[in-house]
Amino acid sequence: MPDAKSERRSGRRIQARVPVTIRSPKESAQTAGYTRDLSASGIFLYTQAQIQQGSELEMVLILPAELTHGEKRWVCCQADVIRVEKSSAGAGFGVAASIRNIEILPEIPG
Repeated sequence: MPDAKSERRSGRRIQARVPVTIRSPKESAQTAGYTRDLSASGIFLYTQAQIQQGSELEMVLILPAELTHGEKRWVCCQADVIRVEKSSAGAGFGVAASIRNIEILPEIPG
């Protein structure tokens, strides 16, 4: 268990595998991935795309009810990539990012 000095997270992380659409503001192409865990201030996700440490991301995903006070919500997040790891399975990458902004998206009646 990490001690208080080594823990840098400012919020409680929720383990959740949620699909996420990822786009860099500098590129028009988007890619897909899925989360391992997330909080209101950070996210760790897996993707096949090679993302550079220090880059900015825009992500669209559904936040689980544990982070939205009882209701799943579509959100768009702007984040900065803090760390990139080669996946232990050898395919893809693990990406840790700090969330700068979260915007709740309107529900689409359907």
